Amino acid sequence: MEASQPTARVNGVVAVLALAGTTAAIMQTLVTPLIGELPRILHTGTSNATWVITVTLLVAAVCVPVSGRLGDLIGKRRMLLACSVPLVAGSVVCALSSSVLPMIIGRGLQGMGMGMVPLGIALLRDVVPEERLSSSIALVSASMGIGGGLGLPIAAAVAEYASWRVLFWGSAVLAVVIAVLLWLTIPDVPAAARGERFDAPGAVGLGVGLVALLLAVSKGADWGWGSGTTLGLFAAAVVVLLAWGLWELRTRQPIIDLRTTARPRVLLSNVASVFVGFGMYASMLIMPQLLQFPEQTGYGLGQSILATGLWMAPGGIMMMIVSPLGGRLTDARGPKFTLIAGALVLAVGYGASLPLMGHAWGLMLSAMIVNSGVGLAYGAMPALIMSSVPMSETAAANGFNTLMRSLGTSIGSAVIGVVLSQMTVTLGGYTLISENGFRTGLIIGCGIALVSAVIAAAIPAARRSVVSSGSPEPVAAASHAEIDG
Repeated sequence: MEASQPTARVNGVVAVLALAGTTAAIMQTLVTPLIGELPRILHTGTSNATWVITVTLLVAAVCVPVSGRLGDLIGKRRMLLACSVPLVAGSVVCALSSSVLPMIIGRGLQGMGMGMVPLGIALLRDVVPEERLSSSIALVSASMGIGGGLGLPIAAAVAEYASWRVLFWGSAVLAVVIAVLLWLTIPDVPAAARGERFDAPGAVGLGVGLVALLLAVSKGADWGWGSGTTLGLFAAAVVVLLAWGLWELRTRQPIIDLRTTARPRVLLSNVASVFVGFGMYASMLIMPQLLQFPEQTGYGLGQSILATGLWMAPGGIMMMIVSPLGGRLTDARGPKFTLIAGALVLAVGYGASLPLMGHAWGLMLSAMIVNSGVGLAYGAMPALIMSSVPMSETAAANGFNTLMRSLGTSIGSAVIGVVLSQMTVTLGGYTLISENGFRTGLIIGCGIALVSAVIAAAIPAARRSVVSSGSPEPVAAASHAEIDG
């Protein structure tokens, strides 16, 4: 760790990495305001248009752990710059698209940029002084949620007052700016796993298994949960991932070290990540719909797309404010305490939304509480992970943790989607989600948050590594910020 670097340079590195993560996450929500218009814009059917959103999720799931491992092997700065290339290219392809196929290709390229988040978190361990590590990790880690929270109102404003193509031209310019800033500010730290080979069979196996699983989860509601396609994909995911696991245990230099991942501290942190991801996405799916539902229903608030984005924007801002505070809490009490606190705050946010859902300001306040909890939890997870893995696996382990968060959001989308689709009312000849459906979704979000708190409480305390002469690399250079009492 280059603790001797000037404070100004460290501040610049942290700011650029946080901005890079936020930019990559914004790409995920960029088309959300356009969902209803995509079939018309792209001259295609609704089912085909949904692939514009789904493909980004699938590509990110495959590329995030691969980018992390390549960062360990060839250098994190090099891979950060590499991730900026498809962000730019994908944005340009989308901006020039007039049909669904090039738009899907462009959105897939944008999904490749999500590797910036775990790479940035891992790089902090190499370049930030120990006393600032926790708060820096918290901010960069939370950029994944900050980008999602801020992306919606920004995209809604642009979509309402300008051409939809401006969204993508703007994202292309932003990606170019990020690439330049990365080039100018990020130091070139030697790769921790230099000389090791890349596990290509492991990367392919993980990619195939994840695509099968996420396709089944994300499209199951459209295809039917009992359909042959959905069940076949679930079966394929199980078979491929089991075979992948056996390969990873046998190979000497796996893309994901499953023995390290199976350590209780790492395993439970990743399981908690799934539940927190679920908890975050439940609010993002329910609250905007409540804001936009017509007032004639008796529970909808009749807000426009732009107004909805503006009501939700303070939630993203709160995440940005709370994340560094979570780093200080981690320094004082350890990342396990911060993760538990974040999960409980998340549950409080959902609890508050139930009596307040009849008011736009009430949903805004609830979203602010929910996102504060997400900010605390997201900032604590990488600290837990990095206190338990070798330096040579930092980026790969963070990539896997980021994948677990994304898996949680995918499962959350599927589960909440099923609940909302099953609890409906008919008004004026239209079938709409009922008030009880929204309430049930919020209660599920609260329950999931409480489950994540219980899982976090079961995470064992870290142990200091004792390095003897001739011993292999320590599991982690545990600091006071990484040890829970």
